Amino acid sequence: MDKIIKNGLIFDAIHKEPYQADILIHDGKIAAIGENLTANDAELIDAAGKHVYPGFVDAHSHLGMQGSGIGFEGNDVNEMTDILTPQLRAIDGFYPMDPALHEAASAGVTTVCTGPGSANVVGGTFMAVKTVGKRVDKMVIKEAVAMKCAFGENPKRCYKDVNNFSRMATASKLRELILKTLEYDRKLQAAGDDDSKKPKFDFKLEAMLPVIHKEIPLKAHAHRADDIFTAIRIAKEFGLRLTLEHVTEGHLIVDELMEENLPMAVGPSLTHASKFELRNKTFATPGILAKAGGQVSIITDAPVIPQQYLPLCAELAIKSGMDEFAALQAITINPAKHIGVEDRVGSIEVGKDADLVIMPGSCFDIAVAPDVVLINGEKVCKED
Repeated sequence: MDKIIKNGLIFDAIHKEPYQADILIHDGKIAAIGENLTANDAELIDAAGKHVYPGFVDAHSHLGMQGSGIGFEGNDVNEMTDILTPQLRAIDGFYPMDPALHEAASAGVTTVCTGPGSANVVGGTFMAVKTVGKRVDKMVIKEAVAMKCAFGENPKRCYKDVNNFSRMATASKLRELILKTLEYDRKLQAAGDDDSKKPKFDFKLEAMLPVIHKEIPLKAHAHRADDIFTAIRIAKEFGLRLTLEHVTEGHLIVDELMEENLPMAVGPSLTHASKFELRNKTFATPGILAKAGGQVSIITDAPVIPQQYLPLCAELAIKSGMDEFAALQAITINPAKHIGVEDRVGSIEVGKDADLVIMPGSCFDIAVAPDVVLINGEKVCKED
């Protein structure tokens, strides 16, 4: 059924100043934005005096992968038997029935990029999904967003007794996997259509082909400045696409990061500095990087921070000096760009998915909850 949101104050994440207008929704898409819109038999949603936002987007989460509750049974976020697992795919470990998804959707977080954790040097592919549904195949927006790789303390700690005691080892393992993939690809190309000349099938190397073909980026977990630079160094060495994840010490290396012009997903900041590499963590980082001209997304790394508190993280960044419009973009259009789904979500524009959040006040006020959340033009039920 068509819907019309009437007389709302629209914060579209594209224009800095909000404006009052109606929004027509047809077949789950934004069909028109303007004044005095009408449609036969459309459901009217009165938004007079209210704020209308795009659905919030998180560029780096583990929602549905690391489930509610404690223990082995609900945790599918890290495959701890192998330090290199590029063949793993988030879609095969995602649990749509986790109550955390409903909590996220009810708070207006309508799209997340979720996938493997950072135990492994290479962990597998992230995907972008909506936060409503019973079957992940029908929730997914983009199945292969990026290939997760990790630097710093996590792979060192998890595999220190096996084969990865230092940062040098971590970098060498990623390089070796990339080099093997390049050689595998050369043999495939040389063989052409002659199956007898093709190399023996290698699932890991097959999974890395989209990375070396620049179809998807490396999604590089890196907190400390030196780890950020190692990720950049390796990506440049092989001419690969790269997004930076966490960027905890980004405020210490602003000029260098602006030279690289890479998408940056900053967070989670609403946590204790539980590791040595987090000791310089601050909510000022996203604002400093955005003011310098960087494309900044604010992330929860859920469940590190519960997914529904993504707007709160933006609010705390504002409190630490971030421009309010930049903070809005950091939880809407910027993460959509970061994960390559900006044609579908992240802003209020004609043709995009009707993922909308209607609030009685600012989304940056922790005391304000959404009145209505729409995902694909359908209202999210708030009942438990």
